[in-house]
Amino acid sequence: MSGEKIYIDINKPYAVSWFIKGFEKILLHTIHKDCSHIVILCIGTDRSTGDCLGPLVGHKLRYIQGEYIRVYGTLNEPVHAKNLKSTIKEIEETYKNPFIISIDACLGKPESIGCISIGEGPIKPGAGVNKKLPEIGHMHVMGIVNISGFMEYMILQNTRLSLVMKMADIISAGIYYNLSKLVSKKLESAATKK
Repeated sequence: MSGEKIYIDINKPYAVSWFIKGFEKILLHTIHKDCSHIVILCIGTDRSTGDCLGPLVGHKLRYIQGEYIRVYGTLNEPVHAKNLKSTIKEIEETYKNPFIISIDACLGKPESIGCISIGEGPIKPGAGVNKKLPEIGHMHVMGIVNISGFMEYMILQNTRLSLVMKMADIISAGIYYNLSKLVSKKLESAATKK
């Protein structure tokens, strides 16, 4: 992971507003002008409470898909360790120059639980549970759902769903707001060029 990082505590007042501002700052700083599509890659599995953040966000964002935006990883079709490589290959083969936003849950320090980090550059999915998976993303959003360092699979299974749901609500609302604005501007500029 590289570049700037912004942290939002979901339990603080106006967490959604802070997420919207932070996401916009990183997005506008990172997005390349010649990108053909925005791909939202939501990583995780619906079989583990702590690891279902990605699929929940994907589920909530599934209706934002359109001409410029594509969502991978939902509750019905999750993107996880077993199909991540084939999904990345599909994205590379389908889109000429996509801008990829990766979303995943992670484990961290006790004082960081309930924080969302937004940053430039790729994420390393599965790092918290010692899986070697390909890095992916031009920018990333990560939700710190529980403590790292001991029996990670058990910790993920015993993560509170209310925490993960609250994070998914904030992340999906913030992304929806920002990308709707971005696509509106893109459509406006396309209309004025005609």
